[in-house]
Amino acid sequence: MRLGTEHGQPKAKVDLGEYLDGLYGYALVLSRSRTEAEDLVQETCLRALRAIDGLRAQSSAKSWLFAILRNIWLNQVRHRRIAPDVIELDAEENDANEPADRAHDPDSEYVNRVEREQVRAAIQQLPLEFREVIILREYEDLSYQEIAALLECPPGTVMSRLARARSKLRELLSAGLMAPRAQEKEVGETDGSAA
Repeated sequence: MRLGTEHGQPKAKVDLGEYLDGLYGYALVLSRSRTEAEDLVQETCLRALRAIDGLRAQSSAKSWLFAILRNIWLNQVRHRRIAPDVIELDAEENDANEPADRAHDPDSEYVNRVEREQVRAAIQQLPLEFREVIILREYEDLSYQEIAALLECPPGTVMSRLARARSKLRELLSAGLMAPRAQEKEVGETDGSAA
């Protein structure tokens, strides 16, 4: 949905559809529930539509929408006083509907998929403050200043959390996660089928 001018008065132009995937991914990171994530995105869009007049033309619509979503989630958590459940970060449930990339052979696609799953699993093991900055910076490409405004902390804190999150992520990924080829080689050597 694109919002523009009304009654000859210029308004901020926002295409909510452009941000839905990012909002949903961020909602999943926060809530760890598909159903809750969908509800968060829907409520975010409703509130954005109601408050669109308050968005200045030079403001970042993306940061504004992410802030709305985060505030809704924080209010829900405060209201419930319970910790969120664990769920996959970005499950690929619609893979059958996507055309195969003919540039990669099936073996490469398998390796890439396993690596993505390992990264998702490692991200889920990070504390919320680290998961949040990784998703906002690496997946949503928000600037340090935008993340700082969203999380209501100094940009230096964002940079520090991001550095620690990346370091922890490297540790998790290198501590026992082996590439599929290495696993297959070990299996072949132990069962006697290797030539």
